Amino acid sequence: MAAQSVTLGIDLGTTSVKAALLEAAPSHPSGFVVLASCARPSRADAESEAAVPQEREQDVSRIIRTLNECLAALPGQQLQRVGAIGVSGQMHGVVLWKTGQGCEWVEGDAASRFEARVVSHLVTWQDGRCSSEFLASLPQPSSHLSVATGFGCATIFWLLKNSPELLQSYNAAGTIQDYVVAMLCGLRRPLMSDQNAASWGYFNTQSQSWNVEILKSSGFPVYLLPDIAQPGSAAGRTSHTWFEIPKGTQVGVAMGDLQASVYSCMSQKTDAGLEVEETTVYSRMIQAAMQQRDTCLTITPTVLGERHLPDQLASVTRISSSDLSLGHVTRALCRGIVQNLHSMLPFQQLKEWGIERVMGSGSALSRNEVLKQEVQRAFPLPVSFGQDVDAAVGAALIMLRRNHNQMNS
Repeated sequence: MAAQSVTLGIDLGTTSVKAALLEAAPSHPSGFVVLASCARPSRADAESEAAVPQEREQDVSRIIRTLNECLAALPGQQLQRVGAIGVSGQMHGVVLWKTGQGCEWVEGDAASRFEARVVSHLVTWQDGRCSSEFLASLPQPSSHLSVATGFGCATIFWLLKNSPELLQSYNAAGTIQDYVVAMLCGLRRPLMSDQNAASWGYFNTQSQSWNVEILKSSGFPVYLLPDIAQPGSAAGRTSHTWFEIPKGTQVGVAMGDLQASVYSCMSQKTDAGLEVEETTVYSRMIQAAMQQRDTCLTITPTVLGERHLPDQLASVTRISSSDLSLGHVTRALCRGIVQNLHSMLPFQQLKEWGIERVMGSGSALSRNEVLKQEVQRAFPLPVSFGQDVDAAVGAALIMLRRNHNQMNS
């Protein structure tokens, strides 16, 4: 790491792929500098392979194509200096692939890259195919989390019942970030961090193990469960040169995008992280709401419910003819989003935990001044907001600090 001091961070999000190159900078207040970054929309949404309603699937080949585009956009001289790669991505989702055939390395005119091959669609965290009745039919997990639609294990249970032939085509599974790490390193069995394992359901964080016996008793294909490793620990080394990144470069076990985002902007143990993902936000709406500092209109924005309240629907109340302008509606919507978050993590709870500052991250917050105002209104604590490439920076930062600590131990 002395000669190759650059760390690459990758984030495979729901709507975009991001990459960032970091270098240690002891004299800088944060201890690092971002040398270059790139963000590209993935445009990967696809129709379900199982042809089901309420599905949310993405084409993995499009995600990987976007990832390669991001790498191609970064400075080649800096890529040559990459000594470690950190990866994060959208949690809960599941992608299936065939070991040894999940990708193909291609020598292009300018660089070597990998392309998806024998791999399923990614069933994302937004997937709604598992009804309340179906979830009630599943065994109770030994976990701090209940199982919800969009969770990896729930999706696999659904496929086992409704599309078993799809499962029979593959022998490995993971989140999209686990897939990328496995392809980069040529892993025979995927590795998964406890963060991503917990997001799948049926994982006990205290024992750091899957609920294997519970799953086996219900016929779950436990051979699809990845091996568990600590997030950011060494998963392996790149099996090929990737663009200008040397073969043999260390790759970390993938982490969740939420954790990576929060890590990128937290500097104290008394910080609390708040992430808001980007939705379709229009500049005209934001400008109108900036002019409308307050409103009596109340919007509860939970159109899809919440995992802890799946039947809670959206609503609009306290409607009057004076509160129907674009500014009123946008202000009320932004306030509703933040108040929903606040209801799950109230100020009193933060106070009891000794939290002294709120750190906001996510592209929606970074691009929406109205949301920022509402966060500051809801949380009577100092509030700071992170960068646009939060998760990619966080993924790189974890690897950079891990290697720094190892060198100094």
